[in-house]
Amino acid sequence: MNVNEIVKETERELGRLLGTGGGSVSPAAITGLGSSNSGPSLLMYGKGINAAVPGKLEHSLLDPGISRNKIIEECKLAAEYSLANVVVSPYYVETAAFILGRTGTAVCSVAGFPHGAASQTAKSAELRECIRRGAREMDVALNVLAIKSGEPETARRELQEMLQIARGNCLVKAIYEQSLYTEEEKKTVLSIIRDCRCDYVKISNALSGKKAEEADVEFVRSIIGTKIGIKIDGGVKTLERAMQIFESGADRIGMSATIAVAKEALGAFRA
Repeated sequence: MNVNEIVKETERELGRLLGTGGGSVSPAAITGLGSSNSGPSLLMYGKGINAAVPGKLEHSLLDPGISRNKIIEECKLAAEYSLANVVVSPYYVETAAFILGRTGTAVCSVAGFPHGAASQTAKSAELRECIRRGAREMDVALNVLAIKSGEPETARRELQEMLQIARGNCLVKAIYEQSLYTEEEKKTVLSIIRDCRCDYVKISNALSGKKAEEADVEFVRSIIGTKIGIKIDGGVKTLERAMQIFESGADRIGMSATIAVAKEALGAFRA
């Protein structure tokens, strides 16, 4: 079944489940897994909604031990399952872009990762180079050291410069490494991301080993509002857990178990 057939089948299934007589359903009903609007639980929608899940999964390939051949193999799988993107180190952007081409699965990379502590010139150059090589989404690290030093305006200015480079070229997900911040610093960082109008906040748990939690998504949403997307990572390995995280308000999930979850979602949909 190709992507268009999956979408049509999803519309029919959701139409039946939501009482629209099996007719067309609005795109929001299909793709709005992270919506904060009240309504039936996602877990009640059953197999119909599962077809939309792979397009909200980010396939993390940032392991420093990963080879180019493995990147090629995983990119092919990501395209086969219509994942949102693959997330690769800048070194592999061009390879990933060559494999994914116009498949609909984007290439995402990182700039200033993980602490945003490089010079602004270096971070901006890294961002430009990734875009030039084919990245269409970027996870951008805020300057953690500036935040911890009580210099949030430095972090704000640097993020604004990165956004100016990216506008019209790629989506920007500002990395919010929550374990590094005090409660007050968390509010400051999220307010900067909101005010700079990033495309997404990435709730990162990379440095703490903490798993993705609904409460973290809900807290971030309470600060940034509804106009910015939320990506979260950390230990999501099953479709059931992914659906719970989406229901809490997340729009994307970064994971390494991406293919297994996509298979589970589409297997349930096609059953």
